[in-house]
Amino acid sequence: MSLHRTATWVKVCGTTNLLDAQLSVAAGADALGFIFAHSRRQIEPATAKQIVAATSGEVECIGVFVNASPERVAEIAGEVGLSGVQLHGDEGPGMLAEFRRTLGQRKIIKTLQVSSLQVNSDSRLEEYLELREVVDAILLDSGSAQQRGGTGATFDWEGTLPIASQIRERMPLIIAGGLTPENVARAIELFQPWGVDVVSGVEGEPGRKDETKLREFVSAVRQHTVQ
Repeated sequence: MSLHRTATWVKVCGTTNLLDAQLSVAAGADALGFIFAHSRRQIEPATAKQIVAATSGEVECIGVFVNASPERVAEIAGEVGLSGVQLHGDEGPGMLAEFRRTLGQRKIIKTLQVSSLQVNSDSRLEEYLELREVVDAILLDSGSAQQRGGTGATFDWEGTLPIASQIRERMPLIIAGGLTPENVARAIELFQPWGVDVVSGVEGEPGRKDETKLREFVSAVRQHTVQ
């Protein structure tokens, strides 16, 4: 996951099997996401390890974790061969230095739910933005109290622009939440993100990718990348 790019980074998350991983790579994805938290798209480390080995060198492999300890995240990252991790839980700013210590040079993406940020955006966001030497990117997602990600729902894009701008000025910004081949171009135009992250928008059913949607999504991103 190089942080210096001229094209928008595309992560296809919720990878559960080798065929879907290969379809994502063939479509032009830059990264695969593997969910190790409770989810309809959860994958076991042993299965993820096989997929990572089969796609080694072709894409980044990012593990998604929710409220796991730094030691457990590092253990799975090492076992599977992950190039980076996405912390999708309640990991506060004060915890992130420990994740950096245990993960070494692996990339760390911190997910922030827009609904939570909007309650007390200035102070909470600033705490994360001060951790530029610890966190490699911030991902904005919709999420809900019942489901942290993969909801298929977008957040209030227009209302979130000030928050997104604050993030983009300080570190790479990744947009997620309800992205599809039909709306991702608009998201890129609005947010000018470093990257985008998709799950449900390229699925035929939860945990199973749709080849046509994958290709259409990546094509839409490539055609509308902000230079």
